[in-house]
Amino acid sequence: MYLGLDCSTQSLSAIIIDAENGEIIHETSVNFEQDLSQYKTTHGFVRGTEPDEFFSDPLMWVDALDLLFRRMQEQNAPLHRVKVISGSGQQHATVYLKDCFHSSLATLTPNLSLREQLIGCFSRPVSPIWLDGSTRRECNEIIEAIGGNEVSISTTGSAVTPRFSAAQIRKYSRQYSERWDETTTIHLASSFLASILCGKSVAIDYGDGAGMNLMNLETLSWDPTMANATHEGTLDRLPPLAATTTIAGKISSYFSSKYGFSPNTQCCLWSGDNPCSLVGMGVVRPGTWIISLGTSFTLFSALKEPHTDPQGYGHVFGNPIGGYMALSCFKNGALACVALKEHLGISWEEFDQALHKLPSEDEIPALPFYETEITPPARAVDQSSTTPRTLVDGQFLNMKHHSEWLGELPETILVTGGVSRSNSVCQTIANIFQRPVQRISTSSSASLGAALIAAHTDGHDIDFLTELFCDPSSKFCEPNPTVCETYEKLTQKFLASLSDHLKE
Repeated sequence: MYLGLDCSTQSLSAIIIDAENGEIIHETSVNFEQDLSQYKTTHGFVRGTEPDEFFSDPLMWVDALDLLFRRMQEQNAPLHRVKVISGSGQQHATVYLKDCFHSSLATLTPNLSLREQLIGCFSRPVSPIWLDGSTRRECNEIIEAIGGNEVSISTTGSAVTPRFSAAQIRKYSRQYSERWDETTTIHLASSFLASILCGKSVAIDYGDGAGMNLMNLETLSWDPTMANATHEGTLDRLPPLAATTTIAGKISSYFSSKYGFSPNTQCCLWSGDNPCSLVGMGVVRPGTWIISLGTSFTLFSALKEPHTDPQGYGHVFGNPIGGYMALSCFKNGALACVALKEHLGISWEEFDQALHKLPSEDEIPALPFYETEITPPARAVDQSSTTPRTLVDGQFLNMKHHSEWLGELPETILVTGGVSRSNSVCQTIANIFQRPVQRISTSSSASLGAALIAAHTDGHDIDFLTELFCDPSSKFCEPNPTVCETYEKLTQKFLASLSDHLKE
């Protein structure tokens, strides 16, 4: 059996799979806000004192690990039968550690909690997370130091980005120089938790490492130019890089003694939540797109070779199974739909009903930016005249335009996430992209992806695993060819409005 863990923004989740029979054996989770209320988070994070600062407490993740395994033990989860563990962590979150982190991991005792033994190991008490946008100054400084954003795009697969680790490290090293001097290791959330499981500091995997603005996509190593532009001491503080399927070692005796894992349980490296979700949704080979319709809307695709967005809006990360993956994130996703529904005072059924009407050439698609957008970077727009039809059209016309850098459209688009339950939204996607849309039902794609990576690391064929665990619905939304001409005209209207807005 194989265990996949996922430390997301809001929870720590676990899934155990039987890879031979294609069965999910056990699932459980810890909700940070509800189950660890002493950390006083909202949806798993706290706001900082500066605008756009967002943090989580790494000790909360540590507490969650103990609580999760205690629950699994109480629920008679077959922890003793787990052969390999892998995991997923929210991307970009950095953890700053003192030298004593290494000795503390090596001497963990089951007589004390993880928190009690690791509380003194942090040179920074909080971890900046993916929501953080407070480092625009540092981004500009890095861009100037390297000679332009195109250097970062071609080297790391992404433009210098506020939520990525490089800018966060630069900000911290400047603001808290004494604490920076105490910092000997900088982990990502994924590699930090993998290190605890292993009882030693482990490598950062290529998938999550690519989301730092520090890894060279061609050499799969830390890039000295990017690292030195962040801080001259950054390279000395970074763990090595390695493939996700690398076995980091056997599980720490802390977990075998306390929770009943076999002492022979192997731990492979963890990756980021987006790379793991790619695997958990069954898109391990190039040729398929997945649109995740969650709080934000995210487009995923596997890539054979790194292929970057010249505008810098899209990102390229490592694919845990090998090769690369593309990702474009659109901040105004489900939250924009919720905001419009509440503004109009209508139900979800009424929202969906409004989308049954086909688009008209007389309408102007909305710029769907209830909040500042990241793809493209844009200010919020007044939505007083927006309708469900113009909002959803605007969202997916924007997505289609900003995914052109990926090249040829796939044969089929898979969709997942809460909004994918709307047949009308799925039909809109099919009509705008003129491709069949197929729904996948998994609600735990990151933890499932981690479990599949663990099984694959142990020798199971990934294509066979995908067939067992990631089978999409047999129902398709077929594109309506009669709306092609209408959407071509609406695309021109949308792009003209977008151009005018970006010039303001």
